[in-house]
Amino acid sequence: MPGENCSVLTEFILLGFTDRPELEILLFGLFLLIYTTTLVGNVGLIVLVQVNACLHTPMYYFLSNLSFLDLSCSSAIAPKMLVNLLAQQKTISLIGCATQMFLFAAFADAECLILAAMAYDRYVAICHPLLYTIAMSHRVCTSLVAGAYLSVALTSLVHTSFTFTLSFCGSNVINHFFCDIPPLLDISCSDTHINQLLLFTLCGFIQTSTFLAIVVSYTCILSTILQIRAAESRHKTFYTCTSHLTAVGLFYGSLLFTYLRPSSSYSLDTDKVISAFYTVIIPMLNPLIYSLRNKEVKDALRRTVERRVFSQ
Repeated sequence: MPGENCSVLTEFILLGFTDRPELEILLFGLFLLIYTTTLVGNVGLIVLVQVNACLHTPMYYFLSNLSFLDLSCSSAIAPKMLVNLLAQQKTISLIGCATQMFLFAAFADAECLILAAMAYDRYVAICHPLLYTIAMSHRVCTSLVAGAYLSVALTSLVHTSFTFTLSFCGSNVINHFFCDIPPLLDISCSDTHINQLLLFTLCGFIQTSTFLAIVVSYTCILSTILQIRAAESRHKTFYTCTSHLTAVGLFYGSLLFTYLRPSSSYSLDTDKVISAFYTVIIPMLNPLIYSLRNKEVKDALRRTVERRVFSQ
């Protein structure tokens, strides 16, 4: 029977957040509003960077890629989550589950690398301003982004391939709202030690190395800022980094807590709340963070709106 069950498995059941219909309707409205705001905010930021020549700099090139990743990561999760909140049968096909896992893992890891590239950009701009145009040339920036996308596609393919070679003979019920690696390992009847090792080493390497790169960059930035004599100049220089630091704190705080823990300490109910934070809420917050705390973005938005108004 176990072998037969494994052979006919074609779908999984996602338990989601709750089985209470009144809460599901409330959550549907809330997450629909969040996802709509995510779409408008990130698409708007990408368009704003493209149409304003003053934003054609490495910093905003990385920012538009960050918005693309936020948009893509949320879109890999939110539509199916919204459907399941209203559906009687909260199922996802085997292929759909593998696709969702691959896309989410790739976009989440790519965001780590882009955030690290943005920290490096701030480091060069503040600590080595005379070398900025050379160190952050268009070729360097595109190479960093292309390398990030290629590397995460490979690591995500490894995670997905190894996960879906496991046997799921007992239950096909996933205690989560999307196909993430830990809850799938939890229901597998195979030995998952290799998968857990891959999860810890590959994800751990990307998340830890990029986080350390950010810490080193900002240590150098802080050292340079403290050497500036004028308090107003120090404040102005540091203010250019606050949006990025806020985005880093929110993203890495939730991601490191979820994936860099021993498997024995996993609590899937707690992880669902944290996962909702970095898959749905943070992609909505990032455009707001960069729009509200960045003078250049606000000025570009104001000029774009004024052009639209006065051209009619």
